[in-house]
Amino acid sequence: MANAYSQLSPEARSLYMAVLREPGRVIAAIADEGDRGSLRELVDIGLLVPDIEDPGMLVAVDPKQLASALTATWQRKALDLLSRAAALPAEFQELTHAYGNGGNEAHDGGPIEHLHGLAEINRRLVDLMEGSREEVLSAQPGGGSRSFPTEAAIALDTDMLRRGVSRRTLYQPSTRYSAPTRAYVAAMTAAGGEVRTLGEPFTRMIIVDRTAAIIPVSGDQQRAAFIQDEAVIGFMVSLFESFWERAIPFQGGLDVPPEVVSRLRENILRMMLQGIGHRVIARNLGLSERTLARHIAELRDEYAADTLFQLGWKLSESHRTMPLFNDTETPY
Repeated sequence: MANAYSQLSPEARSLYMAVLREPGRVIAAIADEGDRGSLRELVDIGLLVPDIEDPGMLVAVDPKQLASALTATWQRKALDLLSRAAALPAEFQELTHAYGNGGNEAHDGGPIEHLHGLAEINRRLVDLMEGSREEVLSAQPGGGSRSFPTEAAIALDTDMLRRGVSRRTLYQPSTRYSAPTRAYVAAMTAAGGEVRTLGEPFTRMIIVDRTAAIIPVSGDQQRAAFIQDEAVIGFMVSLFESFWERAIPFQGGLDVPPEVVSRLRENILRMMLQGIGHRVIARNLGLSERTLARHIAELRDEYAADTLFQLGWKLSESHRTMPLFNDTETPY
């Protein structure tokens, strides 16, 4: 018998070699039982075929030509099976929802799926964005850090914009000090996208066509929730729009609007008055510690303070009345 990786048994191979010595012809009706089994193998795979002029005879076929023909046929069948396998989850989606709801039609909300690992999360993000048709909304706190390299993000987003997909992105003001993010923003806004910055905490989210969304589940970005529930996505869109209305446009230039700087420094001052450490302040505002140090140095100049202690004392004496950050409101 043939092994798991062979199409022919050793007996069938021997019989084919014997046929070639005849030369290349054999009588179809062979009495020997063993030969009949091997003969059937050769006929089934196509190495022996009936002679057109004498159907009682079998003639040998060129194995090279047969291999090429079988390879092409089997590859087409394999591609067809792969296509059917890929389409199966979507085809069974309605039945899957019905099964999960116990057949109860009253529960018409979409699924929420948990994704694990940055590679899987990014793969799902790329699939969503490449399949987008109308709109992609992103709220991305945390400074200039990105899930993808800048060049890949530019290629992905400008491709969406060329397809007519609306693209809006929300960042923290600290991204205005990040050269890679400025390059991304300049390319995206030039292609028709919109970017704004918001100087207050907000939640990371990406919403595609208002039918699917991804939000983080853990602070290390290794777990995320993939959401298709209409009610949840509707709430997320409303939340995004409220953030967007309060945000300031950003087109990737080096100039930082005075109101952005003012609001950023107000937040730095308030956190310092609360006694929050510099590392936590930088993380909360999405700043590098070097950028934070530069802002603090300029604040010391503004308040004519030689030391941080003097700056803290003068700040406490200024009795400003702006709302304070809560350290528990650290964004993802």
